[in-house]
Amino acid sequence: MTPRPTLEQVAAHAGVGRGTVSRVVNGSPQVSEQTRRAVEAAIAELGYVPNLAARALVTRRTGTVALVVAEGEERLFEEPFFARAVRGISSAVQASGRQLVLALSEGRPLERYLTPQHVDGVLLLSVRADDPLPRQLQGTGLPVVLGGRPDGVDVPHVDVDNAGGARAAVAHLLATGRRRIATVTGPPDMGAGRDRLAGYRDALAGAEALEVTGDFTEGSGYRGVRELLDRRPDLDAVFAAGDSMAVGALRALREAGRSVPGDVAVVGFDDSPLAAVTDPPLTTVRQPVEELGRAMAELLAALLAGEEPASRVLPTELVVRASS
Repeated sequence: MTPRPTLEQVAAHAGVGRGTVSRVVNGSPQVSEQTRRAVEAAIAELGYVPNLAARALVTRRTGTVALVVAEGEERLFEEPFFARAVRGISSAVQASGRQLVLALSEGRPLERYLTPQHVDGVLLLSVRADDPLPRQLQGTGLPVVLGGRPDGVDVPHVDVDNAGGARAAVAHLLATGRRRIATVTGPPDMGAGRDRLAGYRDALAGAEALEVTGDFTEGSGYRGVRELLDRRPDLDAVFAAGDSMAVGALRALREAGRSVPGDVAVVGFDDSPLAAVTDPPLTTVRQPVEELGRAMAELLAALLAGEEPASRVLPTELVVRASS
């Protein structure tokens, strides 16, 4: 078996000292660009692979970041939002030269694992208002980035314009002549749920609000619209605060003998892959989910580099299809 190239051999090949190679491998800025290119070329030519364990001892970094999703396995794998978010996060983490580990926090104590000895930083998704994890992580000194608006804790975050997207959805329904516009909301203990409800109320500008609480699942959209039809059989539009709930709403309306959009218009939120294949295709608010994931990972990378980047709010866009 051919022995693995050593740090000393890379240094000799590049014509620099051993310490210079070590600084390049560990990402130190104290190396000129010309020297960095020469060392990287030598590493590529010799096939040198750094000793990660030794590197961690020197840098006090593990080269790993954790993505914690505050959901159970069923929702993680059934809801298209999470697959798209993970895709964006994974691509940006890989580009930064780090590894990504995924953990589900629902019913699982993660405090012992989420420490500087195991990971360099943490990304949090789908966190509820009463979840203690963000505050617990602040006590560890780990850099933390939240997907969504934080509740009662000062954590860097990346969010989308949930209120603005909801306002655009309801304004569209009003512009098409709808006047009895109901909503199936998101969970009230999540920032996205509250912000989309606020946008719905703002757009109505004092007109009658018809609200029922959902939880972003198809079943809650179905049950919510059944309840709304019992309360107001003459409703003529539904804004569902998530596409999965909109799919449930379409099913409930079909069973009730209501045509879409003839009797009742329906608008969702997400622009998930489901939206283009429903019957009829779903008008919805597009949120840039993969960009959200990438921005979260890039924000964390900046924190790890010692920077103080600002939190971000990404724009949304109304996509009009046949359901309205």
